[in-house]
Amino acid sequence: MKLTRKMVLSRAKASELESVRKLNCWGSRLTDISICRSLPSIEVITLSVNSISSLEPVSHCLTLSELYLRKNRISSLGELFYLKGLPRLKVLWLAENPCCGPDPRHYRMTVLRNLPGLHKLDNQTVAEEELSQALIEGEEITAAPARQASDNSHPEPSRELSTIDLSADTESDPLHDSMEETNKIREQLGMRPLPRDRFSSFSPRASVSNRKKRVSVPGSALPCTQCEDRPVGAPGLPTSPEAGLLATPPENNILNAVLLLLKELDAKELDDVQQAVGRRLQALRKPELPEEC
Repeated sequence: MKLTRKMVLSRAKASELESVRKLNCWGSRLTDISICRSLPSIEVITLSVNSISSLEPVSHCLTLSELYLRKNRISSLGELFYLKGLPRLKVLWLAENPCCGPDPRHYRMTVLRNLPGLHKLDNQTVAEEELSQALIEGEEITAAPARQASDNSHPEPSRELSTIDLSADTESDPLHDSMEETNKIREQLGMRPLPRDRFSSFSPRASVSNRKKRVSVPGSALPCTQCEDRPVGAPGLPTSPEAGLLATPPENNILNAVLLLLKELDAKELDDVQQAVGRRLQALRKPELPEEC
């Protein structure tokens, strides 16, 4: 999927590309981010959990200070070449990409050798000692990687994006992704991260198992198909009461992150949220009101 001008302006709530400073397109199935060449004022870009393979468009974002690219399809550390000319880049999250390889030490040293101005890499603060060691252990990248037949401007369709494999590991676990993104937000707000074990009762596999569960009716050998384990008020949608989460598709992990953060608010703050939600719902429903005769 291509990141378009309309999508950027909508996500950033801006009227012109030149005024966009922060852009969050987490989990949007993107493959083409060429529009980044037209974002001269951008400072923070969140592109985690997409299918991006090239960072060339980002090389034009000279005011960029934070770049989040976790879980994409960046196959070569040579893509770092496009980030070397970004003088303000201080935060980079590149973990869980193919380019990280089997040797985390070599990966980190190579990134730091080529981007010595980073303050934080993959959510870990960069130490002065690491920068010195990177000059010895890291691989210097002096040229852009050779472009393959299929790049960001000509993406190939991916079957992986059209299905959700519930038998996979935490790569497809909505709670895993929601918790990571929520904790990233909490860290930026100066809050303590939430431990995963607090929400261990939620699992996509458990949800599927509950939906398929049948309860036998006393005195009958047949299962009762009307007695599936479903929560009240949300037919067909498994929930985790403890976490306040819905077992939503990956694209709704922002909703899960918001629900998690609600647990940290007091009564007055929740009242403010309720009023804001009411105003938002009123604005969304206003165009749907029938015209008076």
